[in-house]
Amino acid sequence: MEDEKYMRRCIQLALNGQKRVAPNPMVGAVVVYQDRIIGEGYHQCFGEAHAEVNAIGSVKDQTLLEKATIYVSLEPCSHYGKTPPCVDLILEKRIPRIVIGCQDPFPEVAGRGIRKLIEAGREVVVGVLEKECQYLIREFITFNTLKRPYISLKWAESQDRFIDVNRTDGKPVILSNSQTSMLTHKRRAEATAIMVGTRTALLDNPTLNVRHWAGQNPIRVVIDHSLTLPQSLHLFDGSIPTLVFTTREHPNRQNVTYYKINKEEGLKQIMTQLYELKIQSLLVEGGSVLHQSFLDADLWDEAFVEICPIKLHDGVKAPSINASINPSVSEHFGRQIKHYKNIKKIIFA
Repeated sequence: MEDEKYMRRCIQLALNGQKRVAPNPMVGAVVVYQDRIIGEGYHQCFGEAHAEVNAIGSVKDQTLLEKATIYVSLEPCSHYGKTPPCVDLILEKRIPRIVIGCQDPFPEVAGRGIRKLIEAGREVVVGVLEKECQYLIREFITFNTLKRPYISLKWAESQDRFIDVNRTDGKPVILSNSQTSMLTHKRRAEATAIMVGTRTALLDNPTLNVRHWAGQNPIRVVIDHSLTLPQSLHLFDGSIPTLVFTTREHPNRQNVTYYKINKEEGLKQIMTQLYELKIQSLLVEGGSVLHQSFLDADLWDEAFVEICPIKLHDGVKAPSINASINPSVSEHFGRQIKHYKNIKKIIFA
């Protein structure tokens, strides 16, 4: 129980690095002596000191390290990257006990740090709050094991499971309120890229930026197989990098890059390209057809479904998620939110 208490603090600390450490994972660390935290830290910015370095450096009396335990949410690195190996620092400071949340999936680490600590005679405990620590870095793990971005689906539906009325133009039915729209923008700020399909881009003309939350705009991604979308859309205004996936050739424009794909292998090819572009997370905000294509291909990791307490009686049916996947349900700002997880066994083995 004591180990879990301090590991929870590691997770809390790690979250402070959200959006600032990518493509590295978020990591937190605490140093404990006689059941008292004497140092703590987290990975603050990509290319800068890791969590262990910051935690050890914050200890005022460095002599206590030889009798302390260091807790870290992710296996300490054992290779030279932007910074020296954290394992070497732990050994140098003679810290006798190391408690690790989960093993690093990155090929250059993958158990080597743990092995080096054990071979040096240190007491090493691995797997404390392992699921929670893995979930913390789910995007990093997915990217390094499945070779694709971590995919989140998001839509709002009526009580009778429609996401819109049938229309060829005009404004969509607004099922979210101002507060849940703010939550959507929060998710946008947390994602590396955001995707819509042709119909959503044409009918809604979305900007796909972050307006109601602090953070960086995600890269915009749109599927336009036949290149029918007009260049006057917000997607092509050049204000945000935009990727267009199409079956036809097209020259790139300012801040708009075109990628040719095969329609039959479209999603798979798109995910491969996003992986090559080092995009770790993708938020899908398209219509029913696009969402269902991800669901049918079992190419998704999480889904957030907002339930609006009205009935449309007819229109565009909401996507269908496998009935065997039970969501967690919560209430936010007068709306029920269903949160589905489809996390693969390869990630959380």
